[in-house]
Order: sequence, then C-alpha cells, then structure tokens
Amino acid sequence: MTGATGPEDPGPTDRTDPTDRTDPTDRTGPAASAASAASADGTDGRGAHRRTGWDAVRPWLVRVGIAAAVVVAYFLLPLDHLGPQRPVLSWVLFAVLLTVVAVLLLRQIRHVLLDRPDSRPGVVISLLIVLSVHVFSATYYALAKQPGEFSGLHTRIDALYFTVVTLATVGYGDITPRGQASRVVTVLQITYSFVFLTAAATALTTRMRDMVVRRPERGRLR
Repeated sequence: MTGATGPEDPGPTDRTDPTDRTDPTDRTGPAASAASAASADGTDGRGAHRRTGWDAVRPWLVRVGIAAAVVVAYFLLPLDHLGPQRPVLSWVLFAVLLTVVAVLLLRQIRHVLLDRPDSRPGVVISLLIVLSVHVFSATYYALAKQPGEFSGLHTRIDALYFTVVTLATVGYGDITPRGQASRVVTVLQITYSFVFLTAAATALTTRMRDMVVRRPERGRLR
C-alpha cells in the first residue's frame, strides 16, 4: 500500500533574477562611471583629493614669495623716519614685531611637540627667522641715525650684515655698537636668538629626524 505522495521538492531555487542581464565583466557599469568621474575631478573615489605635483610645490612658492616680500619691504620702507625722529613709535614697533614672531615660533614648536601632521614647521620657522633678522636689521639702521650709537654702520646692507654676524656669533670688529641703546638691542638679539631661534631650530631638527625615520617604515608597510 502506497501512501500519497506530495509535490516533488523543486530543490534549491535559483535566486538569480532572469531579467538581470548585467555582465560581471562589464567595465562600463555604474562603478566604472563613478571611478571615471572621480578621476576627472581629481579624487580617489572616496572624496579625498589626490596630491599632485603642483599641490606640493605651491606652498613652497607662497613661502618664497613671502620671504622675498619681507626683503623688498626692508629696503623700501621709509625707515629713515624712525629712530631719533620718532623714538616712541620705533620702540613700540620693535617690541610688537618681536613679540609676534616669538608667539608664532612658540606655536610652531608646540605643533612639533604634539606631532601635528597638518603643520609645516620647516617652512614657517624659516620664514619667522627671516622676519626676525630683518626686524633687528631695521632697528639697527634706525638707531644708527642717532650720532654715537654705531661705528661703521651707514646703510641698510650694513645693518643686515651686522645682524647676520651677530646671529652667527662671529665678530669681525668692522661694525661696533657704541651707544647704550644699540648695545641693549644687540644683547637683546643675542638673548632672543639663544632662547627662541635655538628652540625653534631644535624643534625643526627633531621633526626632520622623525620624518626620515618614518619614511622607511611607511615603505615597508606598503
């Protein structure tokens, strides 16, 4: 006696949509279109922009332009109207500019200590050092307008030369500060360089050493 047999088991059903005729090897689908659009607008498909050669060079060109502007301003600004003619204004400008440079240097040093990847201490610190050198040069040139302050300092080139020589702690004796104000500024430059510029240069050296050490590690990870 045979029992009633139920409907036959159709087995595993094929869940493939018969209307889906997409070829898996087709490279003209939506994904390929998105990749093409990402390539066209300079992104990697995830919204992040790829760095090009111009993106790497442009910040350095901007900084070089700023440094050149500082040098040009030093030779074109009417520094002859400062010094003995406007002593209060001269000292106020001198103090404000040095304070601003010191604050910016400390900020860059903090970025290095915190290891911030978005900072560029190498370029910024170099610009701040250039700015501090020209601030002291302008001060020396303004002080030299007062008789008895300097011996051998007559032009802006002389002032810039004396500033660099003092920064390098190389004394040739051809330009000497003789007045009290000029000697105070010279001592201040030596102290300023020893405290702020040395700390900034040390931080910059640390950052560069870390970058050199990390570069081989990144290469191995790839």
